[in-house]
Amino acid sequence: MEIPAAVQRALTAIDEQDNDAFVAAFAPDGYVNDWGREFRGPDQIRSWSQNELIGKQATFTDTQVTVAGSPLTILTQVGGKGFNGPSHFTFAIADDQLASMTITA
Repeated sequence: MEIPAAVQRALTAIDEQDNDAFVAAFAPDGYVNDWGREFRGPDQIRSWSQNELIGKQATFTDTQVTVAGSPLTILTQVGGKGFNGPSHFTFAIADDQLASMTITA
């Protein structure tokens, strides 16, 4: 299944460990919901990523789309120096940017 450009930009940023590109994938009022903790806007998303994702050298492998469309859900194996294990990421897209990224089991 095809991954929308907005989601692909975020995934590429994670692969390249590029926090600026990751934050830029989100709409100005976009947010990350990490198991119920919400981080809204570029400053909070940047801080969250630095502490929980790219700053922990997160890697995504064996990524597959489990629900197509918008929202789109992927299942991926997360590795790195933080959380390790399978996780679902659900992305809502608005105007070719991420409106949200929600992380669940």
